[in-house]
Amino acid sequence: MSDVTRVYLITGFLGSGKTTLLNRIIEKFPRDQKLTLLVNEFGEIGVDGTLVEGDDIDMMEISKGSIFCVCVKTDFIKGLYELSTTVKPDVLLIESTGVANPSDLKRDLQLPIFNGRFDFREQFCLVDAGHFMDAYEVYASLEKQIASSSVFIINKTDTVTPGKIEETKKIIERFHPEPLYFETTYANIPVERFFELDGKKGTHVISTDDPPSNTPVLSNNELDQFLDDLLDSPDLEITPPDMLMSVGYRWDGNDINEVKEIASALPSSVVRAKGFVEDAGGMNIFNYVMGDWTIEKTDLPRDRIKHENVVVFIGPPDSMAGIETASETGSWSSLGVFQPYSEE
Repeated sequence: MSDVTRVYLITGFLGSGKTTLLNRIIEKFPRDQKLTLLVNEFGEIGVDGTLVEGDDIDMMEISKGSIFCVCVKTDFIKGLYELSTTVKPDVLLIESTGVANPSDLKRDLQLPIFNGRFDFREQFCLVDAGHFMDAYEVYASLEKQIASSSVFIINKTDTVTPGKIEETKKIIERFHPEPLYFETTYANIPVERFFELDGKKGTHVISTDDPPSNTPVLSNNELDQFLDDLLDSPDLEITPPDMLMSVGYRWDGNDINEVKEIASALPSSVVRAKGFVEDAGGMNIFNYVMGDWTIEKTDLPRDRIKHENVVVFIGPPDSMAGIETASETGSWSSLGVFQPYSEE
């Protein structure tokens, strides 16, 4: 077991292909190394964690908002503390929610309670070639994601013209004069280039005067006190994410056309919807990104699907009424609207 955990962050706007990249990395990850995943979902009903493929992989899921937002920052740091003291993986892959501002991550990894455990290596930014330009004009989180990333994966290039890709690159190059690009479909990049796993590549983000490895483990009360002091610190910088909300709906129908009808009736302001819906032919994955949607059969084992016949819709507050209206086209019942963060 290594004394250091190498950390990789996968970021990108909603629906850009982050989970697909995560699965590509898992597929090629050496079995003699210990891998842990931290999947951060927007909203209280998680779907992405179900889509992660691979056996015998430790996975931690954090919902209800961005791990870089004060509303769940304590959960995130507690999770990291458990990883640093108990799990101690060789590699930690973090998939952040699509509206996260990831600029705080490197600072969080340097907190003294982690005792020099974490070595930040790379930040991948997934870019949805078909929807990036529209989203960039509205959501400030995209600018933060681009500014803090080091590798850019322009994904879904089969859906756009070369001119559209060049427009996207021009925006990225405002922040990075010579960025590292990959133009892909299905997030297909040479992952071996970044995951040599020889313990030599990367820059250690912790001071070279690392505390001794036998530093006493904090009690729950001591950890809570540390977090209270951290959140009360005048030096704490937390940028609230874009104003988005999520709403969950349960589908009680049996005609898949009802799912297609709600997809076609959604207001244009809805940026993301996803979920598992079942018809007579079996289980389907419903995937919606800014007006484009698919419904595809899935052979996922039923015991892997935590929320059957539930779809989560994400959009700004003024889209909630439009989603409710669209739900009247089928056998849908609301599970409640979730505001997954606080600006306090």
